[in-house]
Amino acid sequence: MAKAIWNGKVIAESDHTVRIEGHLYFPIKTVNPEYLEPSDRHTTCFWKGVASYYDIRVEDKINRHAAWHYPDPSQHAEIIRNHIAFWHGVEIIEKGEA
Repeated sequence: MAKAIWNGKVIAESDHTVRIEGHLYFPIKTVNPEYLEPSDRHTTCFWKGVASYYDIRVEDKINRHAAWHYPDPSQHAEIIRNHIAFWHGVEIIEKGEA
């Protein structure tokens, strides 16, 4: 089991994450949408494709561009289609760490 926690709230929780380049990608269905707000930020990875970002909002606090996903990943990164990863202070706790 892995959890993504920010500002005291569980943003995502899953037994089926994917690890790529040191980041855990959570299935989108395991992410609590009430904490995500679409961001206007996009970046390009040479092998994964174009990433779209979300801000995380918990009560009155906002963590800008703290989550991202690849809505249309390259064929090499198809495994992370419909998955979201986190950074910028989002704590990732994996099974056995808590």
